Amino acid sequence: MSHLKEIFARTDMCTGCQSCRLACAVAHSDSKNLFAAIHETPRAKSRVYVEWLDDQIKVPVLCRHCEDAPCINACIAGAITRSDDNTVITNDDKCIGCWTCVMVCPYGVIGRDKSVRKAYRCDRCPDLEIPACVSACPTEALIYQEVDQYSKSVRKNVARELVTKEGG
Repeated sequence: MSHLKEIFARTDMCTGCQSCRLACAVAHSDSKNLFAAIHETPRAKSRVYVEWLDDQIKVPVLCRHCEDAPCINACIAGAITRSDDNTVITNDDKCIGCWTCVMVCPYGVIGRDKSVRKAYRCDRCPDLEIPACVSACPTEALIYQEVDQYSKSVRKNVARELVTKEGG
């Protein structure tokens, strides 16, 4: 069985540069080209949000693809499902633009494209080996890894800091 990957945000590394947002929008454009995407109609939309909590803390926020995703149960049109790789996806052909998914999302990361009356969310760039937002992050604040692998790296970093603080 293959292990599923998630996108993790290291808030201590995020500078708020918005590279992830730009890369996401381009990856979801028709042209897949920055200069052409600027002129597309409807304009390509990013599925990543960068929230500034103060001058020091920037937090990249995107769909967490919840195991018990409230948006799936709330979607009255049956447009939101889960793919084989555990990604929560929205079928544009079925979406009726009722925004029920937007109301129940605990992270506030389901966007509304009012021009086409469709909801959109992070789809982890299924055509790419590494999601565009992760590839574009210059500080590696976004990481695409298996949960166990990410947790192990966090534990090692904590252990390294503890040893350094204790002078060991």
